[in-house]
Amino acid sequence: MKDLKHLIYFENLLMDADNDLVRAAQAEGRVCVGSVCYQIPEVLMNLGNCFTVRLRAPRTGSMEMGTYYLTSFLCEYSRALLERAIEGGYQFLDCLIAPDGCTMINRCVENMELLKMNDKEHFFYKYLEVPMKADNNGLNLYVGQCRSKILEPLHEKFGVDISDEALRKSVEDHNKICRIITELGNFRKEEKPRITGYEFHIITMCTYVCPQDLLLEKLEETLEEVKNRVPDEKWPYRARVAVVGSEVDDIDMIKLIEESGAYVCADRFCFGSLPGREEIILNDEEDVLTQICRHYMMSCMCPRHMDTPKMNRRREYVDEIAKEYKADGIIYEQMKFCDPWAYERMVGSHVLRDEYGYPVLTIDRPYAVGSSGQIRTRVQAFVESIEIKKIQGGRR
Repeated sequence: MKDLKHLIYFENLLMDADNDLVRAAQAEGRVCVGSVCYQIPEVLMNLGNCFTVRLRAPRTGSMEMGTYYLTSFLCEYSRALLERAIEGGYQFLDCLIAPDGCTMINRCVENMELLKMNDKEHFFYKYLEVPMKADNNGLNLYVGQCRSKILEPLHEKFGVDISDEALRKSVEDHNKICRIITELGNFRKEEKPRITGYEFHIITMCTYVCPQDLLLEKLEETLEEVKNRVPDEKWPYRARVAVVGSEVDDIDMIKLIEESGAYVCADRFCFGSLPGREEIILNDEEDVLTQICRHYMMSCMCPRHMDTPKMNRRREYVDEIAKEYKADGIIYEQMKFCDPWAYERMVGSHVLRDEYGYPVLTIDRPYAVGSSGQIRTRVQAFVESIEIKKIQGGRR
């Protein structure tokens, strides 16, 4: 297929955390709120003059300083972020909000604070306690934490409007982006999709790391372009896979899988769209903040939630999206030393293989995959095994 008109534009936005749109927004005097996790509700940081950026460390090389402070037993995402912070790569932030979703990312942000990585006058760090169970007690905790650790500090430090009307406006803007991403993602269900998994991944990631309002025009143009795009007569892939697991912000990861012959039809990982880019539906009867928090708590598929209904739901969800997006197999990936996803990958891969009948490949990977020959070989072998199962009449 012909390359998307704005693909290079989107790719360039992912080359630096402090990208062109972030600089443009800050030149207008807007406040940049850094975050590191889905469990910090995006819509609460896109209020009024604020916009949020989820932190990445593009083009990561050495992580020696990050490893010195955090040890080599912490996941590479947290070490890469700390390394980039020490290099001065997050000086553009006006504040940073982190959850206690895992101790590693918490240690990372605590080190940034101890090392005084940012000296802006009103800069602040906040640490959210997020629920481990999705129930009413968890929701009450979540609402209180979001109010005291996100909304009130933004109002006190930067004068941000945190009224219900402002929250509803933020949700409305968020839903516009979600509708576009969902519509683009639905093209992946086609027999011969008119958008690649790599293209979709690039576009989706941009919505996490750029001021969304400044990205909207290019997203709308891209959606129209994809609607009228004609897929190649000969489909270049040999299998369809759903990628499931921990944080993937490396632009090379999905590209490597697709170059190995597997079309990535569904993305259930952090920085992906499932979940993350579904609309938030509000009613007029209940407090807006409570509704927003309930949405994030119930839609979250992070292994941080340890109650049995949530654990079972994570596997059911993978089964649902695999069917909906017609996946032939599932790639369960996990960043090395990510403890929550290490447990989830081990159990989830067995359940999906033994109880649901899917071919499953499990991978533990570095933060920056690059052109890893080992992963490429494993994906190629997985694709071949799926082809053999099809020939033998096994389950799609």
